[in-house]
Amino acid sequence: MDALVDEYLNFLAIEKGVSLNTLEAYSRDLNRYTGFMQERGMSGITGITSTDVIAFLGSLRNNGLTPNSVNRTLAALRGFYKYLLRDKVIESNPIANIELAKVWMRLPDTLSRAEMDQLLEQAAAESPLGMRDRAMLELMYATGIRVAELITVSMNSINWQVGFLIVIGKGDKERIVPVGRPALAFITRYINEGRPKLLKRTMTNVLFVNRSGTGLTRQGFWKIVKKYARKAGLENKVHPHTFRHSFATHLLEGGADLRSVQVMLGHSDISTTQIYTHVTRELLKDIHKKYHPRG
Repeated sequence: MDALVDEYLNFLAIEKGVSLNTLEAYSRDLNRYTGFMQERGMSGITGITSTDVIAFLGSLRNNGLTPNSVNRTLAALRGFYKYLLRDKVIESNPIANIELAKVWMRLPDTLSRAEMDQLLEQAAAESPLGMRDRAMLELMYATGIRVAELITVSMNSINWQVGFLIVIGKGDKERIVPVGRPALAFITRYINEGRPKLLKRTMTNVLFVNRSGTGLTRQGFWKIVKKYARKAGLENKVHPHTFRHSFATHLLEGGADLRSVQVMLGHSDISTTQIYTHVTRELLKDIHKKYHPRG
């Protein structure tokens, strides 16, 4: 079983090009699965039944894993068994009829438009670091990119004539996201006035650099965000994905279609994007309750 898991992980890395984080998560889940089956006396993959798989998933829940974590493990198993069927290692799939654990949908935390404006205004674009910070925050809100994507944006990632950003997302997948004029203006000022002073004699193609002239880390960016959130009085409402969640929610509130938002966020499955429709429905309910005489 261990050899089959290794073959599958190599397949994901080489042929599918999945990210290192995904590989590590799948490796952890699948090794936990094979270990459990070996403890039950299973010497090979072909002898495993749906009863065995259900027992494994039950053990995860008994050990305190959340429904989301159980579902992630089940997703890893689905891919693994699909690979085994394709290569004719097995003739039947023991998890074919096992459904995902029910997960109560947790709505993402978002800022209102006024709160987002308040947060952005805290980054006064006067010093080189202030110019950089305002440009980063504006770009995050303008495009909904992930923090890991932001810190790898290069100098040639932006098409200035058309006004869009080339993003390298999960699994090294490339997507194109429009960038509005306000964000482009702050980025332009940072490049012309702030970035040269931060670089000093350092050479790098990374767009956003620290005071040493090298690229930022995710932790470094998060410290910057927390500083401005605290100044805006929004510390408890801001987390690493706040800009991304607010970007998607505000687009849908403004009338954008779900498919376009999916493409801009880089979601491979539209069901992932659909959570934001729940946010906008919650907003409509609040408006109805506040303004309708029988709300």
